[in-house]
Amino acid sequence: MRSLSAFLLLLCLQRGKPDESAAARRPNIIIIMADDMGFDDVSFRGGREFLTPNIDALAYHGRLLDRFYAPAMCTPSRGALLSGRYPIHTGTQHFVISNEEPWALTLNATLMPEIFKGAGYSTNLVGKWHLGFSRPEYTPTRRGFDYHFGYWGAYIDYFQRRSKMPVANYSLGYDFRRNMELECRDRGAYVTDLLTAEAERLIKDHADKEQPLFLMLSHLAAHTANKDDPLQAPEEEIQKFAYIKDPNRRKYAAIISKLDQSVGRIMSTLAATDQLENSIVIFYSDNGAPSVGMFANTGSNFPLRGQKNTPWEGGVRVAGAIWSSKLQARGSIFSQPLYVADWLPTLSHAAGIELDSSLKLDGIDLWPELSGSADAPHVPREILHILDDIWRVAALQLGQWKYVNGTTAAGRYDSLLTYRELDDLDPRESRYAVTVRNSATSRALSRYDLRRLTQQRISITRRLAAVRCGDLQRSCNPLLEECLYDISTDPCEQNNLVYSERHSDVLAALRRRVRELRASASRPGNRASMPEADPALHTCAWESFEVLKPGIVPLECDYDGVPC
Repeated sequence: MRSLSAFLLLLCLQRGKPDESAAARRPNIIIIMADDMGFDDVSFRGGREFLTPNIDALAYHGRLLDRFYAPAMCTPSRGALLSGRYPIHTGTQHFVISNEEPWALTLNATLMPEIFKGAGYSTNLVGKWHLGFSRPEYTPTRRGFDYHFGYWGAYIDYFQRRSKMPVANYSLGYDFRRNMELECRDRGAYVTDLLTAEAERLIKDHADKEQPLFLMLSHLAAHTANKDDPLQAPEEEIQKFAYIKDPNRRKYAAIISKLDQSVGRIMSTLAATDQLENSIVIFYSDNGAPSVGMFANTGSNFPLRGQKNTPWEGGVRVAGAIWSSKLQARGSIFSQPLYVADWLPTLSHAAGIELDSSLKLDGIDLWPELSGSADAPHVPREILHILDDIWRVAALQLGQWKYVNGTTAAGRYDSLLTYRELDDLDPRESRYAVTVRNSATSRALSRYDLRRLTQQRISITRRLAAVRCGDLQRSCNPLLEECLYDISTDPCEQNNLVYSERHSDVLAALRRRVRELRASASRPGNRASMPEADPALHTCAWESFEVLKPGIVPLECDYDGVPC
C-alpha cells in the first residue's frame, strides 16, 4: 500500500475544472432522499419480497451507485450532504438533534443551497430538515433555501403531521410549515403523496423559467411515525401486499411502494414539462434501516451486518442511483466508493460552479468519474464513517481497507439482523423486467437510452449488484479489540485482519489517520433538552423555542386540534 501521505496527496490533486460553458445553461438538480430505507429494500439488489420498479428503472437507465456511503444517522448524514464535510467538522458527530434540543448544524458552514443560490439557482426543500430549529436562523430558509414545504424536526405522523419525542416527556406537537408559517391545509393527506405533489407543482411552475432548479425532496418514508402507530400507509396500499405474513413488514412494503411511486411521479413530471434532458436526478437513503430497536421499521440491510446508528456496512452503505443525460455510461454500475459529502463538489462541477477553497470540504469531486466512461479508474480516497469520542467508536475507510474501533449500543446491533424472505414473494417478480420497463420512470427515461434496456441487461445488472459474502474466518468483538477488513473482498465484515502481520502497515496508517482526524474535530454541538421546547407551551406546535416566549398554562395536545 502507498504511504498515507502519498494517499492523501492524491486526494488533493485537482482532477479537472468545471466547464465554463456549462454556466450558460446549468442543469436542474433534483435530490430525492429516503429516510431509514434498508440497503436491500430496493429490488435491484435481487430482493423479491416487494418490488421497487421506479427506483430500479432509475438505476438501470442511469448509474447504479454500488458503493455509496453516508453517516449512519439522520442529522450527521444530512449535514454531510449539505456542507460537504465530515460530521466531526460540523459538530454533528454524536447522535441526532432531538426536537427539544437547542442546537443546530454549525452556522460556520456554507451549505449547498447557499452556494447554488449564489450561482443563480432557485433552491427548494420539500420535506424533512432535521438540522435544527430552536432559533429562526437555524431553519431552512435562513440556510440558503428560497422555499421550504415540510417539517423541521426528526419525524412526524404520516397523516396528522405531529410528533412526540421518544425520550423526553414532552407533548405531541404539530410540525409542518410553508417557509416559516405553519401549514395546515390538506388535513389527513398521506405525507408521501403530499410532499410529492408539492415537488411536482414546483417542477411545473419552473418549466418556463430560465433560472435553474435545485430541488431536494426529503421524504419521511421509511422512517417510523410516533410510537403509538409507527408504520403507516393508506389501507388500499397495504392490501396490495397481503401475501406478506408479517403485518409490520406488510406496512413497510406499502410505505416503500408509495415512495417508489413518488420517484415515478417526479420523473414523469420532469419529462412532461420538457425539463428531464437538462436535469440530474439522484435517489438515495440517508442511512441504513433500523431493523430492530429504537425506530425499528423492519427494513432490511441484508446481507450486510449492522443497521442505522452502527459503524458497520449495514448502517453506512446505502441504496442509491443517479440519472442524467450527461452521463456517458448510462446503463452501468458505478463501483467507485462515493460519500454523501461528495455531492457538493461533484454537483458544483456538473453545474459549472467554482468552489472557494475556504469551504474546507471533506467531500471530493467525482463528476469526471460519474459522467465519464464505465471503465474509469477508481479515485483513491478516504471515508470517515464515524468518530465519536463520547461513545468511543471510530470507523475509517482508506481505499479498500476499513478500520473499526468500538461500537454503539453495547454491540447489540453488530450482527446480521435480517434475512431475505424466500416464501412471501411479490407476484410481479415473475415478470420483473416487464414491470420495470412499464414503470413511469422507465417510460420517461427510455428515449435517452444509449442501449435498449432489455430483459437480459436488467438480469445481468441485477445479478452484478447483488452483494455476496465470503466465508466467516475470524470474527471481531469491537468492544474488546480493533477490527480491520478488506471491504473489496469482504463486504460483510467477516474476516478480521488486525492480527495479520502482513497488514501491520495498513493498520498503523489507519490508526494514525484516526488520530489526525480526531485532532481536527470540532466539539459535538449536542445540548440538553429545554423544558421551554414543550409544544404544550406553544399552541401544540414545535416552534423556535429559544426565542419564542412560552405560554404560561400548558395545553392538552392531541392529534385532533389544529394549531394554525
